[in-house]
Amino acid sequence: MAANTIKIDGQDYAVDALSDAAKAQVQNLRFTDQEIARLQAQLAIAQTARLSYAKALKSELAGTKPADQGH
Repeated sequence: MAANTIKIDGQDYAVDALSDAAKAQVQNLRFTDQEIARLQAQLAIAQTARLSYAKALKSELAGTKPADQGH
């Protein structure tokens, strides 16, 4: 794919030949793809932090007696 083309459903289109409305939609798609990537990176960070916090909690609970379960 050349730098000035975009592939949609397996077809290459010259970006310069697109209507203004189509170019706007391409920009919308690019923006949303970037936003999805950003959010996925944030989710990965949050999941890593959660695992670390859970590990730290487990370490803190070592030696702590669990509460009775209905007795």
